[in-house]
Amino acid sequence: MVDSDEREPPRRDPHDRGAVVTRAYVLHPEIKSVRHRRLPELALAEAVSLADAMPELEVVGAEVVRLPKVQPGLLFGTGKIDELKGRFDAARVDLVLVDGPVTPVQQRNLEREWGVKLLDRTGLILEIFADRARTREGVLQVELAALSYQRTRLVRAWTHLERQRGGFGFVGGPGETQIEADRRAIDEEVVKIRRQLSKVVKTRELHRAARRKVPFPVVALVGYTNAGKSTLFNRMTGAEVLAKDMLFATLDPTMRGVTLPSGKKVILSDTVGFISDLPTQLVAAFRATLEEVLEADLILHVRDIAHPETEEQAADVGEILESLGVDEDVPMFEVWNKIDLLSPDIRDALLVQDARTPGIHAVSAVTGEGLDPLLAAISAALDDERSIAELVLPFSAGRARAWLHDQGVVASEQMEDDGYRLAVRWSARQRAAFAAMDPRFADTVRDEARDDNGGESPVETGPRTPWTPEA
Repeated sequence: MVDSDEREPPRRDPHDRGAVVTRAYVLHPEIKSVRHRRLPELALAEAVSLADAMPELEVVGAEVVRLPKVQPGLLFGTGKIDELKGRFDAARVDLVLVDGPVTPVQQRNLEREWGVKLLDRTGLILEIFADRARTREGVLQVELAALSYQRTRLVRAWTHLERQRGGFGFVGGPGETQIEADRRAIDEEVVKIRRQLSKVVKTRELHRAARRKVPFPVVALVGYTNAGKSTLFNRMTGAEVLAKDMLFATLDPTMRGVTLPSGKKVILSDTVGFISDLPTQLVAAFRATLEEVLEADLILHVRDIAHPETEEQAADVGEILESLGVDEDVPMFEVWNKIDLLSPDIRDALLVQDARTPGIHAVSAVTGEGLDPLLAAISAALDDERSIAELVLPFSAGRARAWLHDQGVVASEQMEDDGYRLAVRWSARQRAAFAAMDPRFADTVRDEARDDNGGESPVETGPRTPWTPEA
């Protein structure tokens, strides 16, 4: 039985889609002892934008709460908790959103003190992702991340089932706690989802392998959320991907073929937007959907140049790309988007910097300004990117042969008496990576023809010196 004094006050579930609009209050804790890269007011504005991205959620208040230090059990001091409770009661708040990490104990105690539901930054982003994911893989990835997050939150008072006993209760062992039983149930669900996800990933890998055989380079759009990637994607491809002035408007990766003004064909990939303090669970979960970035021949880093913290956003994107393991040799353009929102003086200064700095392109995805030079630069960067070459590998070079197939660069393969004769179509980056596997490789490969237009080039089949990797 639950003690009446410990029973939480009744409240409606803010995540019930059948409920009326949920009234939310956003808090951004500013801890004085912790050095922050961003202004607290702008961080609060981003948190409010996150809340606005949720359906059936109305933000009725927001504020920065400055703290000398974090209170282990309650996050805030008791005086601030009472002060905030008065505001929540007056505004009839149903949900409090804390823009930052909240421990399970802090969440439980604050919900008890305020009598409302509480979500931290990770929980809110998970809710947004769960609402937006549309593909099978996206849904499974979100469920996996949510379960990983939920597993750490099993700290509520199970007073009605404090301990389950084994056997009949008087002979059996101590059994397992309710929390342990819930953790076991979550772990079983995680195993089930990972099994389902592995099947989806295999299907996606087949699709990727099929795309590799098509001689079209991949151009990936990356950037901070709401930087305008989907708007730029739609402008360049004529697609109708959801593009709104909203955080995480795009979650599922989208790919379209694009013919550049030069006649060269490329595959353009739109990806999920990044954000500062991205939950660890989501970085790991969405690594698979970001694999398109890892295999891209060119990366377009789209920046909201009109945002007051565009430099900080760019730094966050750079850190996430580094954590994903993006090769430093992959060419990258910075696309300074939303120049239409700038004042004339700032806009003119950026255009001058654009003209003087290679790899920077100032554009407006809404008006189309600056897109022609960008497309021309993309075409120039991808020209002569891939070449056709032939090499002969002995049967003992299994690791090297497997690497070539894994990269999807093998155009044809023929088994001969002395080994495998392969025609490969690769980028300069892939060739360098393969050469790094063994220095003797450089003496065994000869480029047969440049593939400037994405078409097939003839490959000569003269004798080659077999390449044998180091033991």
